[in-house]
Amino acid sequence: MDSGPHFAFGTHPQHGFVAAFTTSMPAHLAHWFLLREQFEPISEQPGLFRLTDPEHDGPRRTRQAVQDLRRHGYAVHADLALDPAASASPPRPVRPHALATRRSRLAQAAAGRSPQRGPAPSASPPSARPIPPKPTNAPTVHLTASDNGRSR
Repeated sequence: MDSGPHFAFGTHPQHGFVAAFTTSMPAHLAHWFLLREQFEPISEQPGLFRLTDPEHDGPRRTRQAVQDLRRHGYAVHADLALDPAASASPPRPVRPHALATRRSRLAQAAAGRSPQRGPAPSASPPSARPIPPKPTNAPTVHLTASDNGRSR
């Protein structure tokens, strides 16, 4: 492909986000690409295309179009604000995945003892308590047989 730009993207005071193709790009192919990137031809100015519905995330959609055309191997010139290579912010620090963090906390909680329960049982066998001796002065109860032969 030619070393010169194939497409140019910018802003227009009347039409908003616009795109144009250069003479190094076949017109029918440029038209096809720009339509796929949600740009429509402007009838008053042949060769100029405007972004459809620019109020709906127009800058991001225009940067995406620039990026898509570059991935296809085309040279694209874009205004500084619309160039994804120039306006890319530094990468954000990676946050841990919230679901994995939550699962880890749940697993740790399940492995521990609940504070609502008493102390944990000891690992040693319980100490044997002595059985108190039978009192020597315990009264003796004698049961008498009833008349019908049944005991009470």
